[in-house]
Amino acid sequence: MNVRLALALLAGVALLAVAPLALDAYWLDVLNSVGLYALLALSLNVILGDAGLFNMGHAAFYAVGAYTTAILSTQLHLPVLWTLPLAGLAAALFAAVVARPVIHLRGDYLLIVTIGMGEIVRIALVNDVFGLTGGANGLFGIPRPIVFGYKIRKPAEFFYLIWAFVLLTVFLFDRLEQSRFGRALTYLREDPVAAEGSGINTTRYKLAAFVLGAAWAGMAGTLYAAKMTIISPESFNFWESVQLFLIVILGGAGSIPGVILGAVLVIVLPEAFRGFATARLLVFGLVMMVMMVFRTQGLLPLKRPRFREKDLARAEAAR
Repeated sequence: MNVRLALALLAGVALLAVAPLALDAYWLDVLNSVGLYALLALSLNVILGDAGLFNMGHAAFYAVGAYTTAILSTQLHLPVLWTLPLAGLAAALFAAVVARPVIHLRGDYLLIVTIGMGEIVRIALVNDVFGLTGGANGLFGIPRPIVFGYKIRKPAEFFYLIWAFVLLTVFLFDRLEQSRFGRALTYLREDPVAAEGSGINTTRYKLAAFVLGAAWAGMAGTLYAAKMTIISPESFNFWESVQLFLIVILGGAGSIPGVILGAVLVIVLPEAFRGFATARLLVFGLVMMVMMVFRTQGLLPLKRPRFREKDLARAEAAR
């Protein structure tokens, strides 16, 4: 982990530790939503930012994880946090099945397919697949999570749980970017043809990125289900996928700090301007348009390494 990210994490831990002491329950709940969207956007960032695959159906994986937790906790009475890895596994398996036939598609074509995938999942949930999803009414009575024998109920308690998971995600995904797998995804994003020519199995790495991002979105679905105690298909509609896509692009595709900043702006700004009623969405949309025109790479874009002339000369001499 680089020094800047380590310092940012330390500063984030300090701020998060004191936030519940300074904010009321309403704003703590807003920050809980920011944390959940940050988790989802970070999971999408693996697919969109790192691998360069357009995915506009990410809410489908989120829904699979949330419904897996809801079914296991209400029907089989498993503790909610025990379902966390199971929800991630269910979303990963679903991603592997639906992405394998279409992973060779590029750009807009893959984008259109993922939109259809997300809508198919939502419609299937509405139609009460196998009699397990509760139809349009959804599922009720999801139990609260229990940590070390203590049941989490209050917004401040969920705040620490959600943001602890966010910090763990930032650490793990930063390690992932520095790994061989992360570097392969970077080559894949920058030039798929050159990556394949250098020996990278592009299909396998694309599918792996999809599965990993889906697994993390599924686990975020567990936290959402535990926080709300009730879920319905409308919680995972197309707009959710659009918001996640916007967060990644606005913050800076491939940039972990940028994705978190994007989540803060997309979730907090509409709440801050709630007093302007319907006009707040118009103002928010105009701000987004201006940003996309004058800052196309995002607010905190991914910094690519720069090679100095002496480094290039050294590499040339080594040939």
